Amino acid sequence: MQCPRCLPQAGTSWSRIQGSKLGGREITRMLLSPSSAPGARSSFILGRMLHPAGSLCFEMSPLRSFARYQGGFQESASQPSSTGPRQMALRNVASSDAIQKHRKSLSDWFSHQPNEERQFGPSFSLDTIHVDPVIRESSLEEILKPSPDLTILNQLQSPCSRTIGLQNLFDVDACGQQVKNVVLYGTVGTGKSTLIKKMVVDWCHGRLPRFELVIPFSCEDLSQGNVPVSLRRLITKKYLHLKEVVPLLGSAHLNVLVILNGMERLNLDFRLSGTELCCDPNEAVPPSAIVVNLLRKYLLPEASIIVTTRPSAVRRIPSKYVGRYAEICGFSNTNLQKQYFQMRLSQPGCDGSGSSSNSDERDNLVEMLSRNLERHNQIAAACFLPSYCWLVCTTLHFLYFTKSVPPRQTLTGIYTSFLRLNFSGEILDSTDPTNVSMMKYVAKTVGKLAHEGVVSRRTCFSDEDLQKCFEVEMKTEGELNLLNVFRTDVFRFFLTPCVQPGKEHTFVFTIPAMQEYLAALYVVLGEKKTLAQRVGKEVSEVIGKVSEDVTLVLGIVSKVLPLRILPLLFGLLKMFPRFFNQLSGKDRDTIAHTMAVEMFKEEDYFNDDVLDQINSSILGVEGPLHHPDEAPEDEVFELFPIFMGGLLSRRNRALLEQLGCSIKNLAAFEIANAMKKTMIRNSRKWLPPSELMDYLVFLHEFQNERFTAEAIRSLRAINLSSIKMTPLKCSILASVMGTTSHEVEELNLSSCHLDVNNLRTLFPVLLRCQKLHLQLNSLGPEACREIRDLLLHDKCVVSTLR
Repeated sequence: MQCPRCLPQAGTSWSRIQGSKLGGREITRMLLSPSSAPGARSSFILGRMLHPAGSLCFEMSPLRSFARYQGGFQESASQPSSTGPRQMALRNVASSDAIQKHRKSLSDWFSHQPNEERQFGPSFSLDTIHVDPVIRESSLEEILKPSPDLTILNQLQSPCSRTIGLQNLFDVDACGQQVKNVVLYGTVGTGKSTLIKKMVVDWCHGRLPRFELVIPFSCEDLSQGNVPVSLRRLITKKYLHLKEVVPLLGSAHLNVLVILNGMERLNLDFRLSGTELCCDPNEAVPPSAIVVNLLRKYLLPEASIIVTTRPSAVRRIPSKYVGRYAEICGFSNTNLQKQYFQMRLSQPGCDGSGSSSNSDERDNLVEMLSRNLERHNQIAAACFLPSYCWLVCTTLHFLYFTKSVPPRQTLTGIYTSFLRLNFSGEILDSTDPTNVSMMKYVAKTVGKLAHEGVVSRRTCFSDEDLQKCFEVEMKTEGELNLLNVFRTDVFRFFLTPCVQPGKEHTFVFTIPAMQEYLAALYVVLGEKKTLAQRVGKEVSEVIGKVSEDVTLVLGIVSKVLPLRILPLLFGLLKMFPRFFNQLSGKDRDTIAHTMAVEMFKEEDYFNDDVLDQINSSILGVEGPLHHPDEAPEDEVFELFPIFMGGLLSRRNRALLEQLGCSIKNLAAFEIANAMKKTMIRNSRKWLPPSELMDYLVFLHEFQNERFTAEAIRSLRAINLSSIKMTPLKCSILASVMGTTSHEVEELNLSSCHLDVNNLRTLFPVLLRCQKLHLQLNSLGPEACREIRDLLLHDKCVVSTLR
């Protein structure tokens, strides 16, 4: 027999589907009554096996909670037919050992934090530290035609209307109908996956009592399998401990929530000709067909389903199968941003110690950041995305709480890890046969825009600039579709409207340093090619593809052309790959030359060092702001060459490989060799202290000990006077100098804000210096012991001490 509840839904409108639900529930009650359900006896025995003693003691409390949280089912819950053995077994399932094991398993899995999160201290966890983003109830019309008023600036300045809490997503809609399917969408970086993790963890700890069972699925995982599988087999395959519970799924008295995270990874076809109807959970069908029939309400019709996806994929689900659309708006309220920073930066153990002085420093950081959010709308617009709030906290943690030698992290590594957390394994469009990596597409398009801005020293871009970078090479329908997906899902992650007066119609990079990072990635990946190099690569690929047929082609040609021409043809085929290799070698020489030239630009000699620049961009600069009529300062791009060097390190290349951006070992080796002579020759010239500090940071980011040792040996005198030597800078200096053991003629650290802890960090470096300048640092009497130990050390070569 066909399932009666499924018949009215085939090809009907959403209103008729909602109207037919009452009759479906009545039929369900008849099918599940003890007299009509063949499995009632066996289910009752199962319930007694799960709880041999006291199965009756669970009878009342689940009934009360059911009536409380499922208002739409209160009438059916009070019917006499609901007190049969089947329902008693179902109530026992909610508190069974299988469900408890499921809770513990999900809690362990979803509470697991990546390595990037462990730097915030051992007490940090998603369960205790989380700020829910703003969720706004939406509609399909708003998705297809977004309102011009929903800009980032407008959302920051005015409270978001029609907000809805995560716990209210399945409440009745405006028409009083019970919502069963929810589509939760948001652009990259708004926190969809984190929100789902928190939702699952809340259920595991009893903070989501509406549902007795939560079954999360990753659509990326489902997209990997094309072998037909039944729904029951799929659930037990992912969650073996639910084997006893699976036969009871689909009952109106067991509140089940199915989570489908990342629906954009699946190619769903809701046409009957594309996906057949299926209401049997034991029938093997493709995973995409299971998802389609779950959303159609043919499979587990009483289950609640929440789907997360990017905006471009929302329309893949027909609106008649969606009860509510909800958009994740990120931290559209600056108070949420402040709360996030307060919780992250004030976490005990965040700085590796619990001293009161460090606690005061953390509070001071939060206060400075809050003030900058209030007066500088651009960083508030960046922190509109929770992902960028994470980047800000991680960068500040690196700048202020790094004390180990060598530092465990690099600035380039932070940005690469940030992109890995947001884009690892992401495909721009699963419906496109090329399956282009999202990050690879970003490097080609946004990286090109970023590089042109660095070359012309610009940070603001007009619509015409965007069209030149994104639309000039659109030749096919597929390329245009990819561009539309990028605009909808990814564009706001990297570019945002400028909020400065007079520049409202231009775009800037969400975080200034991201422009330099993407420009460096664009160059290092070899995307910056001349016409000859681009054509040469394409021709070389064509020749490689037809190499197997060369013999056949020449055999045909030899029947027409004289034999003396054949050696010429063979010579041309052999000569072109060598010519292309020479072009590739010149390309790597160009990358090395660009890195060396950008590292030592004289116009940047007297700027702050790059670490201070990063700090000022986040915390702001204390003092009066520039008058609007004053001439703006020139843009500085000193991080650009440092990021280029950092991207060539082994660890960052491994992370980029996960993002679909491959940098071969041979290419990195050849770039380093080509850069070495120019870099060392330029470093021997006189460099101002800030420029020398940038050079040391570059060597640390490059993470090439052999290269660093050769570069450091050429430095006989090191002048870092008037540089604010933070613990991080001292760690970098000690780490870089530690690659060699040669003596240094002079080290000038006067007026560097040194303290006793800095002296301890630099102790191995100070031993090797003949002339040592430590004046004007307010070291105090505590430093006398450290200096005494330094001068009495067996390996001390200090002859002059100031």
